[in-house]
Amino acid sequence: MDFKLTEEQLMIQDVARRIAQDKIAPSAEHHDATGEFPLDNIRTLGENGLMGIEVPAEYGGAGMDPISYVLAMIEIAAADAAHSTIMSVNNSLFCNGILKYGTEEQKQLYVRAIAEGREIGAFALTEPQSGSDATAMRCKAVKREDGTWAINGKKSWITSGPVAKYIVLFALTDPTAGARGITAFMIDTSKPGFHKGKTEPKLGIRASATCEIEFTDYVASADDVLGKEGEGFKIAMTVLDAGRIGIASQAIGIARAAYEKTLEYVRERQAFGAPIGTFQMTQAKIADMKCKLDAATLLTLRAAWQKGQFDQGGAKFSNEAAIAKLTASEAAMWIAHQAVQIHGGMGYSKEMPLERYFRDAKITEIYEGTSEIQRLVIARNETGLR
Repeated sequence: MDFKLTEEQLMIQDVARRIAQDKIAPSAEHHDATGEFPLDNIRTLGENGLMGIEVPAEYGGAGMDPISYVLAMIEIAAADAAHSTIMSVNNSLFCNGILKYGTEEQKQLYVRAIAEGREIGAFALTEPQSGSDATAMRCKAVKREDGTWAINGKKSWITSGPVAKYIVLFALTDPTAGARGITAFMIDTSKPGFHKGKTEPKLGIRASATCEIEFTDYVASADDVLGKEGEGFKIAMTVLDAGRIGIASQAIGIARAAYEKTLEYVRERQAFGAPIGTFQMTQAKIADMKCKLDAATLLTLRAAWQKGQFDQGGAKFSNEAAIAKLTASEAAMWIAHQAVQIHGGMGYSKEMPLERYFRDAKITEIYEGTSEIQRLVIARNETGLR
């Protein structure tokens, strides 16, 4: 095993760290407090190749590997999780599926605009009544005599929905076929029949705009179908495997930020005549935080490496992605919890970023598949039972 990073990987990590520290970190508190979408910062990420890290250069991306993506995501998330959420959706959920299943025309039209940071993309799978059970969707697309599709229905919790130009949508095209009756469509939000709901007031990742969207006789052409008719569920699940690596990376960034702030604090904070870092109970927490952080990082890098193998024709990486996502998200929540506890009253105050890390960490256990769903995925892959 060689744990050494390549020059290209170190380069994009350095670019991400520089942007994170110079532009994102100074504005993170403002964006969290106001919920304002950080469009200027997202444009900067796009201009530096970070909105399409694995996208080939011919489609406007950086043309790098999944490990590079993980390294960059960690840096951005350590500065502000909301920015990394937007970055994750564009990279993992939007560009990834189109690159794998899209036509050349779709790649040029949709992927380039997103990878270059000129537009924002979104991914619409969840509905008000169907979250973990994606096959229970009600949003329908009905094929008309002229070959176009009429789409009607609602989607909820759409990250970047309020600002997205293009959306990958999953709709029911054959209600009798179960999972094989779902088709993916490319949506242009400027067309008639598309409606955006109110922006959701979230606990954390507040600068990442989220809303419900609705379709009323939205007309999609045959060229708007992503992949083949009936392939939607397969596309969604493949894309979510990649997305879970992105969320694991985000969780690591949050956890690292909380851990590093805690290290500083335990060295400086005095109690009973000594730094609190000399107390055995504090030391035990620090040790456990470090172990969980390193375990999550290594498992996520393993999943990214496996995805790189899959992209070149190797074995699937579903299990590795689920393990990474489960481990990293629960590590982030635990580390942020301990960081608040160690900081005491200051950890509970908005004068320090600890309470933001705590709020931001929670969502990593929920989206891209809850921790409960990750456990189902892992157990089923391990036992072979359904």
